[in-house]
Amino acid sequence: MKEDERILSLDHYEHGIVINALNTLRNGLIGEQRPTDAVDDLLLKTIDAPYRKAKHRSQHAAR
Repeated sequence: MKEDERILSLDHYEHGIVINALNTLRNGLIGEQRPTDAVDDLLLKTIDAPYRKAKHRSQHAAR
């Protein structure tokens, strides 16, 4: 059975906050000498997340 996917839309500022928070968590795990594999994967996934172009309404759509 396939797992459900979640899609999260973030602006540039929010994206930076998520990356900073994950990096802080990763550094804390390193300091505690705990594995960082899951956080590493999520951090890379967040950094490499694709952009979605904003949808623009045409003038005709308002009619």
